[in-house]
Amino acid sequence: MEGDKYLQQFLGETSMFNSIVLGHLLPSSWWVTLPHFLQTWLRNYIAGTLLYLISGFLWCFYIYYLKRNVYVPKDAIPSNRAMLLQIYVAMKAMPWYTLLPAVSEYMIENGWTKCFSSISEIGWFAYIIYMPMYLVIVEFGIYWMHRELHDIKPLYKYLHATHHIYNKQNTLSPFAGLAFHPLDGILQAVPHVIALFLVPTHFRSHIALLFIEAIWTANIHDCIHANLWSVMGAGYHTIHHTTYKHNYGHYTIWMDWMLGTLLHPEDDHSCQRAQKLR
Repeated sequence: MEGDKYLQQFLGETSMFNSIVLGHLLPSSWWVTLPHFLQTWLRNYIAGTLLYLISGFLWCFYIYYLKRNVYVPKDAIPSNRAMLLQIYVAMKAMPWYTLLPAVSEYMIENGWTKCFSSISEIGWFAYIIYMPMYLVIVEFGIYWMHRELHDIKPLYKYLHATHHIYNKQNTLSPFAGLAFHPLDGILQAVPHVIALFLVPTHFRSHIALLFIEAIWTANIHDCIHANLWSVMGAGYHTIHHTTYKHNYGHYTIWMDWMLGTLLHPEDDHSCQRAQKLR
């Protein structure tokens, strides 16, 4: 009975999301006969692709053309060829990336996680407590997943190196944010799913955070140092791409600070000299 309750409750929500996205973008004959899981994957694939391309194009247009030489020096703007290559890599991986939220929704629908459908089920106070716990688990998980993708040599060679060919400011762009080997991108997003089994999580907040990843990763690859204390912004992440051994964190600098892998943008010049002397 409990399983049926979860199935009906969350199936209603996911079916509504499917109808909103697919119903507005595709002829009904293309998708209504598909199994629910495939409808969910198709919705995530289309929504993820549109979010990646639209946010990337708008952000690049703003920082490279409307604000040319304001945020990024002219000689640090990546070439169109480099950005097109990043889009190509991301588009090859997108069908696999969007499989993860489809799987997480399947597990949620079947009552295997601690997800809840409405904040009213637990109240705003509990929601405000659980949400930071969820984010701490995600930050912890992504830090260690990212670090091991560097430290375990086969993982770096066969997976993460695809992303690290963008290792200079003039090769990084918002489009590099999802330019990963498919398995690499999935592994770094898996902590979002693991957290569902550990902390009561609002379903819509979980889905929203998975898709916000596309915007966040675009932001931290634009090489613009916003200088917001404790936030793992582009200034920190650009250093990660040039030194390969600092700033593994995702949203914040706290894990790097606690584990000795933090390098501030203000200290980047000394790090660069050290790299050349090595």
